[in-house]
Amino acid sequence: MSIENDPQRPHDEAMNPAIRVIIAEDDPQIAEIQRRFLERIEGFTLAGIAHGLAEAQDLVEVIQPELLLLDVQFPTGTGLDLLRRLRATNCATDVILITAAKEVDTLRDALRAGVFDYILKPLVFERLQEALQNYAAHLQRLRNLQSLEQSHVDRLLPRSGNTGPQPGKERLPKGIDPLTLERVRSECVQSANPLSAEQVGERIGASRTTARRYLEHLVSCEELEASVSYGSVGRPERRYQRQSD
Repeated sequence: MSIENDPQRPHDEAMNPAIRVIIAEDDPQIAEIQRRFLERIEGFTLAGIAHGLAEAQDLVEVIQPELLLLDVQFPTGTGLDLLRRLRATNCATDVILITAAKEVDTLRDALRAGVFDYILKPLVFERLQEALQNYAAHLQRLRNLQSLEQSHVDRLLPRSGNTGPQPGKERLPKGIDPLTLERVRSECVQSANPLSAEQVGERIGASRTTARRYLEHLVSCEELEASVSYGSVGRPERRYQRQSD
C-alpha cells in the first residue's frame, strides 16, 4: 500500500481542486501503467495505490477520495466484495471497475452495486481518459445543481433513457469538450450578473470565440438565455445568464 505525500490539494490552489483517485490493483505492473495514465489526465491526482483488498479499504476509509479505480480479481477475494462493503457503510467514494472479467453476471453485479463505469482490460489510455472526463463532468453537474428537474436526472443517469452507449456519456456536438462545457456552465450559474463571452473566456482561460461557442451551445440546450446589451460606444454585445425558472 502506498499513499502519495500530498493527496489533497488546498482549495486556494484552484477553483476546482483535483479529483483524488486511489488505484486498487494486485499486479504492480498494471498498477504502474494506471498511475502513468492518470498522470497524463488533467484534473486528477493520485492519492494512493493498494495491491490488496484490505489495503484498498484502509486507504478509502482514511483518505476518502472521490474515485476508486478497482480491479475485480484479488488473491483474497473480489473487488465486488469490497464495493459492497463500501456501499454498506455509506461510503461516498465512486468506483470505476477496471477488470479482465467479461462475464455478464459480473457486469450486472457491478451495476447493481453502483459502479460509475466498467472498463475491460487490457486498459487503453483513451478509454480511461474518456471515463475520467465523463466522471469529472458528472461531478460538476452535481455541484451546479440548485434544484432538481427531470432533465437534470436524465443527464446524470443516461441509462434511464438509453441515451448513450456508455454510462455517464453525454452526447455533445463536435468541438465541445465536456470539461470545458462544465466550466462555462459553472461560471454562468454562479455569477449574479449576465456575462459576456469575453468575460467567460477570461475566467476559464480561453479565447472569446471559444467561450462563445460553448455559451451558444448552452443557449441551444435552453440552459442559458442570451440578451443584448450596449456598451459605452454603442456596440451591441450578447450576455449570458442562467435560464429563468
